Amino acid sequence: MKIAIIGAGPAGLAAAYDLTRAGHQVTIFEGAPTVGGLASGFKAPHWDWTLEKFYHHWFASDAAILGLIKELGWSDQVLFPRPITAMYHDGKFYPFDSPLAVLRFPGIPFLDRLRFGFVALYLRLTPNWEALDKVTADAWLRKWLGARAYEVLWKPMLVGKFGEENLPIVNMAWFWARIHARTPRLGTFTGGFQAFMDKLAAVVRAQGAALHLDTPVTGLRKRVDGGVHVAAGSHTADFDVVISTSSPALMARLAPDLPAEYSAKLRALKSMGAVVMVLSLDRQLTEGIYWHNLPKEAGFPYLAMVEHTNYMSPTHYGGDHIIYCGDYLDPEHEYFKLSKEELLERFLPSLRRFNPHFDRSWVKDTWVWKTAYAQPVPPVNHARNIPDLRTPVPGLYFASMSQVYPWDRGTNFAVEIGRRVAKMVLDDYATAPPTRAQPALESRPAQPLAAQGA
Repeated sequence: MKIAIIGAGPAGLAAAYDLTRAGHQVTIFEGAPTVGGLASGFKAPHWDWTLEKFYHHWFASDAAILGLIKELGWSDQVLFPRPITAMYHDGKFYPFDSPLAVLRFPGIPFLDRLRFGFVALYLRLTPNWEALDKVTADAWLRKWLGARAYEVLWKPMLVGKFGEENLPIVNMAWFWARIHARTPRLGTFTGGFQAFMDKLAAVVRAQGAALHLDTPVTGLRKRVDGGVHVAAGSHTADFDVVISTSSPALMARLAPDLPAEYSAKLRALKSMGAVVMVLSLDRQLTEGIYWHNLPKEAGFPYLAMVEHTNYMSPTHYGGDHIIYCGDYLDPEHEYFKLSKEELLERFLPSLRRFNPHFDRSWVKDTWVWKTAYAQPVPPVNHARNIPDLRTPVPGLYFASMSQVYPWDRGTNFAVEIGRRVAKMVLDDYATAPPTRAQPALESRPAQPLAAQGA
């Protein structure tokens, strides 16, 4: 079959890996100049490793992506240190990434800490997320943790992640998934996530896939005699099957032939955007803490401060010390309109709260990354809102991070849904081959990865 994949992120490349192995002719269209999607990275000239634009890591329980890496024979390139995650309380940071750390946390009474431990154990052990889909995280946590623990620990996180306006709708199944599957050990790939994505793209291309970078798809139309017509800039082609890994809103715009009911489902899916400022410093900012959780009511201008080089050695980055200042925000938030210089003026004063000796002269360079589609918002009864991977248009499939529910978005579940939709395509067409789509792809040849500096 001739198969087009929209998006060269983890989901698109994982699908392409399985489909090319099965002998199909795969063409990948990617709007960005590099592969990786939201997991892509960048690199200063004097760094040995790439750095993720939006902070990423794997958990030891991430079976889908670690399984793919094992298949590829790259497990020896996966690193799993155990950095420190801390909670902010009353002007100080306290470790909060182990049962012992929870018991020592002074922000809530001891009996509430014990109660939290039992609730966390329940969420860790129960597989029954469907019941939690029907209740808000706000109501469930307030009831079972108690008001004090909830107000100090988890309400600030929910508000920071989804905003005050979404607190009354976010369901408990989303919270369950964070406790149920995550581990304190955090993993990365030697060279950074971009190195992994580039290696995977090279394998996919070696298996016969054509990869078109800097080529955003502009339209998908149903063909009368079967298959889907793809328009991507000056490219135009007909395919037996198309798999889109775009955002739901973009998918609704690209495919006007989708029935109104399915398209409405896509448009109804809400998501938060993300704004991240990365700073390279000439010295360490904090002593050993990797992830700093920050309550909005404490006056920080962002949700998290992540000192990456308290997790990975600064030697990989030419001796630079790297920090992220990141936030999940409504796509209409003013941060999306501010320039890098304006954001820097907002963020810099807060760094003295992590280290009173911090001075602007420590900053060597800054980068800002923004995306309007970063964190799906799951309301109560969200399970019934998820669009099918098979769209009503024959031959057109949709697989996005909004459909990995109840799991939270991330590269692991992107790989899982990418391989799942690939298997679906193979199963659907195993006994009934589609009408051969014609004509073949026209226009310029696919851009090689080397031409993009990948």
